[in-house]
Amino acid sequence: MKNFTSFLLLILFNYIQCDDNKLVVENFFKKGHTNNWAVLVDTSRFWFNYRHIANVLSIYHSVKRLGIPDSQIILMLADDMACNPRNPRPATVFNNANQHINVYGEDVEVDFRGYEVTVENFVRLLVGRFPEEFPQSKKLMTDEGSNILVYLTGHGGDGFLKFQDSEEITNQELADAFEQMWQKRRYNEILFMIDTCQAASMYERFYSPNIFAIASSLVGEDSLSHHVDSSIGVYIIDRYTYYVLDFLEKIHMDSKNTLAEFLKICPKKQCISTVGHRSDLFRRDISKVPVTDFFGSVRPISLLWDTFNGTISIIKEKKLKIEKLKTAKKYYYVPSLDSF
Repeated sequence: MKNFTSFLLLILFNYIQCDDNKLVVENFFKKGHTNNWAVLVDTSRFWFNYRHIANVLSIYHSVKRLGIPDSQIILMLADDMACNPRNPRPATVFNNANQHINVYGEDVEVDFRGYEVTVENFVRLLVGRFPEEFPQSKKLMTDEGSNILVYLTGHGGDGFLKFQDSEEITNQELADAFEQMWQKRRYNEILFMIDTCQAASMYERFYSPNIFAIASSLVGEDSLSHHVDSSIGVYIIDRYTYYVLDFLEKIHMDSKNTLAEFLKICPKKQCISTVGHRSDLFRRDISKVPVTDFFGSVRPISLLWDTFNGTISIIKEKKLKIEKLKTAKKYYYVPSLDSF
């Protein structure tokens, strides 16, 4: 087994000792971005808020399609519309009046549901302060190489977002939670998206670096619904999220569409509200940042150069000792004895 491992390491060394290959790999890891996560939150209860559940489930399916696995998605649903007794089609949630796609489906993994969706649990999730015995699958296991998509939908006002119609998180509390994340090295970059009334007020207090924020409406504006499904009897998706999905459905993992293009997907004549954004905390040029840096998936590969070099040095030393040993044990021709 040791000989086989040594053989593999020698092959790897012969490959990576090429300066060009080594330079490419080292440059890749200097970028700092190694993995993607998504935190998707619906904060509204009750049947008439059906559209908010449809909003967040639609984003959930889009990021899964683009490569982020369930293990790196935290999904919070404040109500269960699929099992609501008013639902004419039980076990389904639709985001379009044609009812082509059941966004609830069979492959939805909900991490926090019902009354588990609270301000306390949301903040604990961001800053990583759950008890040790808390399920690992419900924790945000990010690090300093993580790009995080944070999507919120529900009912909001000037400087707050309601949870469960019984409590609220303020823009200052949210800003402080992001600052704790930065201090604890829990993210590389954050794309913050919020689809609520007066949504832009929620990013006004942000002060931590590497956050790009997008809001469906400015302060003083309502964020409106898109259309009603007459068979269900309620609005089934919000305007801004509807056009976000229309954009995301046209891209794939290797798409070059940028955040600058993403900002143009819902002009005021379509959204009726004004889409706002904040980029002063974000260090990169958004015209050069692919949307898939947040909505797609990154597969990390770690090359431990010091470990490889140390192991290879040991292999070289052993090889040198073996060569010396072989030289010392050389056999020589002995002439035959002709006389006694």
